[in-house]
Amino acid sequence: MRATLLSVGGFLLYVLLSHSVPGLMNQRLLGHLTLGLALGLGQFVVMGVTAWCYVRHMRTRVDPLARGLATRLDRHTARPTAPSAPPAPRGYRTW
Repeated sequence: MRATLLSVGGFLLYVLLSHSVPGLMNQRLLGHLTLGLALGLGQFVVMGVTAWCYVRHMRTRVDPLARGLATRLDRHTARPTAPSAPPAPRGYRTW
């Protein structure tokens, strides 16, 4: 949740700054690099951090639960069931 809020909030802040204060976003930092371009490139970093947080959360919290459920399902389906009907004698058709 925090990573999502960080990424969406960062993107909205970037869009709002680009729209409301274009003079600030056009300030040069180094050579042809402007503040707006640097913040735009920073969005890639924010998305990378968001993806990393998501993967870490899935590995630590969700994957163990899924493995446990899969193990329980395997145990449940591996139990012997009631005996099935005997096979039909050879030469008979079963429809």
